[in-house]
Amino acid sequence: MKPLEDVRIIALEQYGAGPFGSVHLADLGADVIKIEDPAVGGDVGRYVPPYTEGEDSLFFETFNRNKRSLSLDLSNPSGRKVFEDLVRTSDAVYSNLRGDVPAKIGITYDDLKHLNPEIVCCSLTGFGMTGPRSTEPGYDYILQGLAGWMSLTGDPDGPPTKSGLSLVDFSGGFVAALSLLSGLHAARRDGVGGDCDVSLYDTAMSLLTYPATWHLNAGFEPVRTKNSAHPSLVPFQAFEASDGWLVVGCAKEKFWERLVVAIGHPELGTDPRFTTFALRGEHRDELLPMLEQIFAGKPVRHWLSLLRPAGVPSGPINDVAQALTEPHTLARDLVVATEHPRYGTLRQVASPVRFGSTPPQYRRAPERNEHFDEIIGAELGYDDETIAHLAAQGAFGPDADRSRA
Repeated sequence: MKPLEDVRIIALEQYGAGPFGSVHLADLGADVIKIEDPAVGGDVGRYVPPYTEGEDSLFFETFNRNKRSLSLDLSNPSGRKVFEDLVRTSDAVYSNLRGDVPAKIGITYDDLKHLNPEIVCCSLTGFGMTGPRSTEPGYDYILQGLAGWMSLTGDPDGPPTKSGLSLVDFSGGFVAALSLLSGLHAARRDGVGGDCDVSLYDTAMSLLTYPATWHLNAGFEPVRTKNSAHPSLVPFQAFEASDGWLVVGCAKEKFWERLVVAIGHPELGTDPRFTTFALRGEHRDELLPMLEQIFAGKPVRHWLSLLRPAGVPSGPINDVAQALTEPHTLARDLVVATEHPRYGTLRQVASPVRFGSTPPQYRRAPERNEHFDEIIGAELGYDDETIAHLAAQGAFGPDADRSRA
């Protein structure tokens, strides 16, 4: 069995952060039933440009493989009845909505525990379900600014800069998945479920890590550094070679000792200005121009051919295409393929979450409401008359929505 094959999750998720968290659980075998609102055409991620056709987008495919889809209107009393029947046979309700919405639409533990005392209700919100910003929508870029990330990122002479990826969203998804699994463990041990109040804001603040500790306890004031230099370890930064850039990092004294020999300048290792971490930090304005001049004289490949065999942490600064074709990327099976009726063979990156020796299996993201018949009929056991009655009352949205099932 897959690690999470015995877990069923009802996912009221949309766009990036929530679906990113649950896709790793789906890859591990969890049955993630994606509830899509028929009134708005399902998950907005289906329509994210630039690569979109109809209700299929490469953005949506990225975050929703290995899941099932059901169109259901939770604001409709009949739709709510279907949702509650799903809760009775599921392990978790997972959502990423505004902080005040889970309580408003009745998907917290207090709302659902009478149906299933072991249900785990994991709510990933922008700012959490308490606090002065709980009713505000939270977006990655805004949170990178609020949590201080942008003040740390970019060139010292440039403007505050966001990360090149939506790391608050993606980290929030990982935190939500971890919280949900912790809740499932406790529920199975104790027979009682509960709420996971997870927020993108909390996640972003927690990732300030040691700079926050330094500031809170020693008054440290972070500053942006030239060439992405580490705030305290010298040298540990990007260097420009004759044909591109590479990163070299000396996080231990032994790496510094190896570096100076590998680049053909052992005299730097015995220079009294540079013999310790503290001294190199104190004299960084003298050391770094020397290293920059040395690295500028040869191409990236030349330096890596010397540094990697010498055991000096180093690597090229790849573009996305180069990263996806790195030999190590391919050796780790990090590019996977699924078959799609519109796109044909569709390639994307794999989940990094692994357990055991059995390789994960990947299934394309679902079409909207694709799994209506197997969920509503085969699994919930509704007969045709009951389904027709619920449909007439608007539980599943417009009748045309079922045509894709």
